[in-house]
Order: sequence, then structure tokens, then C-alpha cells
Amino acid sequence: MSKYLVTGTAGFIGFHIANALHEKGEEVVGLDNINDYYDINLKYARLNEAGIRREEVDWHRMVQSFRYPAYRFIRMDLVNRDGIMDLFSKEKFDYVIHLAAQAGVRYSIDHPDIYIQSNVVGFFNILEACRYYPIKHLLYASSSSVYGNNKKVPFSEDDNVDHPISLYAATKKSNELIASTYSHLYGIRGTGLRFFTVYGPWGRPDMAVYKFTEAILGGRTLQIYASGTLRRDFTFIEDIIKGIISVLERLKETVPPALMNIGNHRPESVNTLVSMIEEATGRKAVIEYLPMQPGDVEATFADITRIKNFSGFNPETDLEAGLIKFLNWYKSYGNYTP
Repeated sequence: MSKYLVTGTAGFIGFHIANALHEKGEEVVGLDNINDYYDINLKYARLNEAGIRREEVDWHRMVQSFRYPAYRFIRMDLVNRDGIMDLFSKEKFDYVIHLAAQAGVRYSIDHPDIYIQSNVVGFFNILEACRYYPIKHLLYASSSSVYGNNKKVPFSEDDNVDHPISLYAATKKSNELIASTYSHLYGIRGTGLRFFTVYGPWGRPDMAVYKFTEAILGGRTLQIYASGTLRRDFTFIEDIIKGIISVLERLKETVPPALMNIGNHRPESVNTLVSMIEEATGRKAVIEYLPMQPGDVEATFADITRIKNFSGFNPETDLEAGLIKFLNWYKSYGNYTP
């Protein structure tokens, strides 16, 4: 059994990867600050699924899962350097999966300070803790946003990413640079995974699949930018988790690349997404078309050659099948009124 710190475990991907590690028999400490960027009830519902009772969660106090004997959770902010250092000192982690960050491209335009604190200062604190309390490997979340409006597709890890068009993307690019520097100076082994538009059960309400489904089922007007022609490499959460687990298993045997794309390698337009949700729900969307928003990119498309060669990653879920699984969860979660 190895001991993992998974940051962002009240979040979408963090929740799922912590569950996958539990099921593999690993010891997990989950960390999240449970901020109110979106509905905290969804975050607490994820924690409850993992056996963490809402009424027991308090700042800086470890909570034992009632469902998984080897899972504990602590509410802590990444900017709390002393708290992070103390946690690493006490727990002696083998691996760190760092997924916690302030998400959202558009939100970063009006709230830049939050992104610098959470995504830059917070990441720095994680690296410093890994420096003083050495681990075997750091796996951290980067983003397809770093590619900006690159015209060459699919996006390769060897592409130039020196021109991010949102502050969110800039913070993720900075994470990659700082991680590389810490690897060179202090020998911290780290790998950044560039995630491509992850969706699925327990997903984020600000993401297109959730937001569009909610609007269509609720009979509300759906706002679509750039005439719906923007294309995204929608990647189902089950494929993402299988990919992460395969990377974790392989990196225990050999040194992984410093950066890897993890996506579906099958981009679809926003208009296609809407049509598929209409078909799955049996409802027609009421659409308001708006201009392209600052920070948005025209397309994302992952070249997954590197991660496939390293770990055998092979996404299997097409968008239509993934939407059905999401819709089934959405209806059961409690947001849906027929």
C-alpha cells in the first residue's frame, strides 16, 4: 500500500481519482478548501459519497471516512504554507496528485487575484513541501488551455505554448515551468497532465455538458458563443481516471515524460454537443447566440501519442455514450424536475 495526497478531492476529477485509489487498496489523504466558485452542496455531496460527513468537516482537522478505512480528508487552503508543510511532515506521502486549482477561463478575467493565489502560490507551496519532505512522484493537473489559439491540430506537447490567451491558461503554463525548475534544482520528479474538457457524472456545473443539460431540461435559454462552431475534445471522466491510474502504475516502473496530453482525440463542435443533448433528453434547446468571449479558444484537439506510448492510454467513450451516462447521473442527483 502506498500513501497518496490527492488535492481537490471535493472537486470533479479529484473525487473520482480518490475513489479509484480507494478501490485499489491505497491509502489516501484528500485535501480541498471547498470554495464557493460553484455550488458547495455538490462538493459536499461528492465528499459524502466518499464517506466524509459534512457536519464533521472543519478547517485543518482530519476527518476519517465512514466508508473507506484508508481514506481521510482535511479542509485546507493551498495558500496556507505552514499548514501544508505540517501536513507533509506528519503524513510522509509517497505520491502527490495535485488537482486543486481555481478553475474557469472566463472567471479568471474578472478575478485574476484568486488565480494567482490558488494556482501559482498554492502550487509553489506544494512544490516546497515536496522539496523538504521528499516524495516518489508528483502528478499535477495542467490544461489544454495552455495551447491558446494554436492553429496546428492536434495539439502536441512539443508545440509552442508561449502565448496563452487567458490568465487561467497562464497560471497552468507557469505551473509547468516552475515544476520543471524544481525538478532540475531539487530532483523532484513530476509530470503534468494537460486535461482536455473533462465531463461526466459528478461534473462541474460551469462546464458545457452540465450547463447545457441543465438549461435544456429546465426550458431555459441556452447561451452559445461564436455561432456554436467552437470545437472541444470532450473527454469522459471514466477514460480520464483509467488514464491517470495507468500513468501511476507505469511511473512506478520507469521515468515518465514531464508533460502529457490526456484527451479523447475526437473533437466535436458545440452545435453537435447541443444536438446530442437534445436527442438524449428528447427536448429542444432555446438558443441565444452571442459573440466569442475573451479567453475562449477556437478548438481543442489532443494528440495522445505520448501518453499512449507511455501507459497504453486509449479512451473508449464517444460523446454520445458519455452524455447518456451523464444524463442518468444528473437525473438521479436531484437537480432534475420532469
